[in-house]
Amino acid sequence: MQHLRKFVAKRKSTIVKKSIAEEAPEHIESSSNDSNGLLSPPSSSSSNIKSSTSAEEESGLSATLPQPFYPATLQAHESNGAPEALLRPRVLPDDIEAPTIPTDQVSSVIDAQDKGTPDEWVPRDPRMVRLTGKHPFNAEAKLTDLYSQGFITSTNLFFVRNHGAVPKVDAQMARDWKVEIKGLCENPVTFSVDDFRKTFEVVTIPITLVCAGNRRKEQNVVQKSLGFSWGAAGTSTALFTGVRLADVLEFIRPQVGAKHVVFEGGDPLPNGPYGTRRVAFVFWVRDPRKGMMLAWAMNGLPLEPDHGFPIRLVVPGQIGGRSVKWLKKIELSPIESQHHLHFHDNKVLPMPVGPDQARAEKSWWYDPRYIIRDLNVNSAIACPDHDEVLKGNVQDMYTLRGYAYGGGGRRITRVEISLDEGTTWELAEIQYPEDQFRDFAFDDAVYGKVDLTESDQCFCWSFWSFQVAVGRLGESPAIAVRAMDESLALQPRDMYWNATGMMNNWWFRVCIHHLDDGSMRFEHPTMAGTQAGGWMQRLKDQGKDPAKPLFGASASNDTAGNDEPVVQEVASMTKPGITRKITKEELAEHTGVGNPWFVVKGEVYDATEYLAEHPGGPQSITLVAGEDATDDFMAIHSADARRKLAEFHIGTLEGSLVDDDQPKEDSNEPGAVFLHPKKWKPSALVSVKDVSKDSKIFRFALEGDDQALGLPTGQHVYVRLKRKVDRSGKRVSEGELVQRAYTPLSRQNDKGFIDMLVKIYYPTPGFPTGGKMTLGFAELEEGDAIELKGPIGHFTWQGDGKALIHGTTTDVLRGIFEDPSDTTTKAWVLDINREFEDILCREELDSLLARYPSRLSLHYSLTGKNVPVDWSHSVGRVNDEMLKTHLPGASKEGVICLCGPPPMEKSVRDSLTAMGWDAPSQIIIF
Repeated sequence: MQHLRKFVAKRKSTIVKKSIAEEAPEHIESSSNDSNGLLSPPSSSSSNIKSSTSAEEESGLSATLPQPFYPATLQAHESNGAPEALLRPRVLPDDIEAPTIPTDQVSSVIDAQDKGTPDEWVPRDPRMVRLTGKHPFNAEAKLTDLYSQGFITSTNLFFVRNHGAVPKVDAQMARDWKVEIKGLCENPVTFSVDDFRKTFEVVTIPITLVCAGNRRKEQNVVQKSLGFSWGAAGTSTALFTGVRLADVLEFIRPQVGAKHVVFEGGDPLPNGPYGTRRVAFVFWVRDPRKGMMLAWAMNGLPLEPDHGFPIRLVVPGQIGGRSVKWLKKIELSPIESQHHLHFHDNKVLPMPVGPDQARAEKSWWYDPRYIIRDLNVNSAIACPDHDEVLKGNVQDMYTLRGYAYGGGGRRITRVEISLDEGTTWELAEIQYPEDQFRDFAFDDAVYGKVDLTESDQCFCWSFWSFQVAVGRLGESPAIAVRAMDESLALQPRDMYWNATGMMNNWWFRVCIHHLDDGSMRFEHPTMAGTQAGGWMQRLKDQGKDPAKPLFGASASNDTAGNDEPVVQEVASMTKPGITRKITKEELAEHTGVGNPWFVVKGEVYDATEYLAEHPGGPQSITLVAGEDATDDFMAIHSADARRKLAEFHIGTLEGSLVDDDQPKEDSNEPGAVFLHPKKWKPSALVSVKDVSKDSKIFRFALEGDDQALGLPTGQHVYVRLKRKVDRSGKRVSEGELVQRAYTPLSRQNDKGFIDMLVKIYYPTPGFPTGGKMTLGFAELEEGDAIELKGPIGHFTWQGDGKALIHGTTTDVLRGIFEDPSDTTTKAWVLDINREFEDILCREELDSLLARYPSRLSLHYSLTGKNVPVDWSHSVGRVNDEMLKTHLPGASKEGVICLCGPPPMEKSVRDSLTAMGWDAPSQIIIF
């Protein structure tokens, strides 16, 4: 049964014990001697101190530090040729069944937000959500990004808690880095990282770290605490490599009177160095079952600067603040740490004590009853994601997913789901990926000994899932989750608000909004940091108490349980105090590119000042100048964009443009070209051809067999369609209107049809709703019609080596190499895909390369796991090194065409700018 603790006994490698006198490296002075004052180690403890021959001979392997012993992000950023193998986590042996390690290549780009700060040398992943502005760096991943990585988190997305600037440690400083171990012990020593490796058994343990402030944003909405706003992703898991702290303490031999182990980091702070906020009782630390480590690696790579390079303390089962980074000192003391942050942080003060009182009355901070040690039981919902929209048949099944964790090594024994606001509960399935590590033991050159076969401690998060019929969700006002650990500690219904905002673990609730078209929109309680969104702030804005949410029939009409989502789009799109009335004749005078006005929901907007800033280029606006753009605008733009529109509001239109929307044709006969820049025209689906498992070519008919599409090379066509919904047992196109820009696959001289190559983004656990537009394509049947309008775009290939900057790469390449008048233009293509089968138009691209080898450079990279054996191109996401190697240097004559997910586009744009390309005039985002 899944809730029973799993014990697996395996034969472990023999551990050879040797005397203290033999243990110390020659250059380390030992003052050890036998004393009746020594504290005896726990009877369960076994010595894991190495002999120069025994331990290494037993395993046949001597663990080494990862080489080079230098953060991979800095290798990638500083080196022009760092091997990719050094920039990815170390994979586990193929013959063991263990959770996979994300193979993301480490970040190598300096985030623009860090420029001008003390951390401007630290590469960081731009996907991280910053919680404290530019500096210091405190950040978490988006919850859906974190969860989709699985059990083990990449260092790119591992949460970061910094109190100040990151200590800048170069390779030589790392080699010379020393940790002083002193105090009430018989054998005080000073060790380098390599001394730890040589003296003690190297081990690797999977450990989940959690910030004590995880989910604090929820408390801050109720009442502002003393801390910043963590979301629900202030937790991450990694394989930590180092030595057991229990072995180190056995080596130094604590004396009577040593009650506390005090740790100090190397980060300089205004009130003194970062002292342990750790109250480690000696008898805890000496127990190897507690799993405390001195670690120098995560996922087989050296620690990153943000995570404590070159060495840190890792304390499983306790709050992350106990795991001191950049470790410099360990002291055995009769009293607890006297460091400033040990007292003035990581406390849960009584609820009646507010922030002002806590600041004024210092005694609260020195009361040992309020200190935080073990984590409390907690859980969260990752799927559905915030603002996810679900539409399906009532009998379809949807899987709710999320994480749960406990503290102190205690196992999560149940996770329960409620769809009726806590009246009834149902058991979710729980997966314990950590248990996979109890099924094997092995030795590795970098990981050292990986062996949990005799451990019953749970130091990691678990994942839960719950399948529910869509019809049941359609009747539910909200989803709630709670977890319980083996001590029977249960997440409470009500929030325990406290002045530090720490250890927030009330039920995690997701509100369900039921929309007119039968779909559902999910709303999480908050969004991390300063991001807007979440039902808690919305309730507070309505004058409700967000700490006592009601979502169902018992809620009043304007609470979270409304059938309609609470979005005030009309109000947010107008500017207060604007009373001007604008006639249709006046609007008609502003149809040019110099001063375009347009109408949305009867309101008039002057977009002149926004033309240069519009992400889709000025032509997206000028196309609708003088027209009603309501459908186009509402189909594409987010709530943020709609709020921004209010800045350009100038008045209200008198009358209506309904009768004037569509230009009149002089004849029913098809024209020479199909596209019209201001008129939506229907086009029926003729055929669908499968290209790969998730890519298809859709062919749509034009009005006449001899009619040209009328799309210049490099330009796009707007496509819009309505998603299909169930009506009386039939699937009809009456759902959400979705609109996107596409570049056709068909050639310039093709007539009578338009071909579009579309990759279908089907729902996945990490992306449960899939892609709205591409799923709309997948729903189409022969005879169904879409609507087209265009051309649109701010880049046109004119031929003869000339481009007008105002298509897809394949379209532009055709324009270059099929132009008989152009024999000199060169092109470089960097094509990144997940799997080999995902490379669209590969045969055509390879054919162009074979025909024009002196003018075309073509390089691929795969980011997925299934890389062909004979693969000769790159593996991994696009990075600085890839850009420098496979693209030309910046030049005044060159132009870069870039297309991909927005985070990738931003990252590559920043990198190219740093390489000398001029973003406004030379980098074209498709």
